[in-house]
Amino acid sequence: MIGSSTYADTGVSADKKDVREVVEKLSPGLFPGAFCKIMPDLFDQSNDHCLIQHSDGVGTKTLIAYLMYREGKGAKYFHNLAIDSLVMNTDDMAAVGCVGPFIMNNVINRNAKLIDGEVISQIILGYADFCAEMEKLGIGIHEAGGETADSGDNVRTLVLDSTLCARMKREEVIDCSQVKPNQDIVGFASFGQATYETSYNSGIGTNGFTCVRHALLSSRYKDAYPETYAPEIAQHSYKGKFELDAAVPGCDLSLGEALLSSTRTYLPIIKTIPVAVKKQISAIYHNTGGGLTKCLSFGSGVSYVKDALFDLPPLFQFIKAHAGLPNRELCRVFNLGQRLELVCDKSVTQTIIDIASQFNVSAKVIGRTVPCQKQSESLTIVMDGEELRYDRNKRDLEQSVAISANPRVANPSVDK
Repeated sequence: MIGSSTYADTGVSADKKDVREVVEKLSPGLFPGAFCKIMPDLFDQSNDHCLIQHSDGVGTKTLIAYLMYREGKGAKYFHNLAIDSLVMNTDDMAAVGCVGPFIMNNVINRNAKLIDGEVISQIILGYADFCAEMEKLGIGIHEAGGETADSGDNVRTLVLDSTLCARMKREEVIDCSQVKPNQDIVGFASFGQATYETSYNSGIGTNGFTCVRHALLSSRYKDAYPETYAPEIAQHSYKGKFELDAAVPGCDLSLGEALLSSTRTYLPIIKTIPVAVKKQISAIYHNTGGGLTKCLSFGSGVSYVKDALFDLPPLFQFIKAHAGLPNRELCRVFNLGQRLELVCDKSVTQTIIDIASQFNVSAKVIGRTVPCQKQSESLTIVMDGEELRYDRNKRDLEQSVAISANPRVANPSVDK
């Protein structure tokens, strides 16, 4: 198992501290505290509009699809990777209120000796099919082409990334630097089957895959497919005991199928929220890198308390049982079944929950914001009777404290 002490040894950082230190020196754009960087309208020079361009990709989730392919499961799983690549962009942009239309470009870097035309075909079809499905829901994602590069000297198997851009009105931007105390935090389930999905979704998204691959999967894959791990981390790779066709208790998917569930988009829900309600939303957080601690990077003069999380869906129960990570690290690496969070006035909470239910997406109040002094800004997560406190100013010094089995955080604004 890959306990928290060795997670960094696999070459992954949950909070990317080194990257943050560089990015903080760059221009923050029009809305410095927003979830995405927002630029002036450079084309029409409109002071009423702004531009957003965003790049992201699938990460090492591609390696699960690759293993399935090499194990004779077919190339179909690469189809969903295209969806993952798009949603990691669209839903980051949705976190500032941008719901399109979008212009999309993709880049595929492959080792052509291992990734053949059948795989590339599935990826390209995946992009086209997802764009067509979103069009039915009134969300325009327009393909502007892409690049497939054969770069086997750089890439062991496959890297799949996308870039999206959009234009929106500045007055419609949701700027999470404006998050206020005494608001509800509404969590949206990443698991189940939304009305716009064709099958059950495990909720995994695209984050934490280096962890789950090496913590859960058998060393057989290490021996059979050395191209799926970096030689520098050989001693930390494939430490688990499971095959990809292992059963995941509580759902009808195999482990490989559950890990390859496509990343759910929340665009249809956010697009449906009325303008009047959106004006009472102070922040939206897309829980990707950083997991449930994502919110800690945003806002001022507030602390976050999450003490009513969703029960762990089956795949995350499986990961919790077998990955060897403590709760503190699970919350930093994974979305744990709630990949989107929205901070809003209590008066519109039920309206937002009802809108999500129209799409068969569960939503509920998972916590609240509380006032605090700037030096005491923190996040408190209650999980399994344990209070996990993350201090914004002491990210490397957090400590967890056991509390009662039916916990309430009495004074979360106090810096412990």
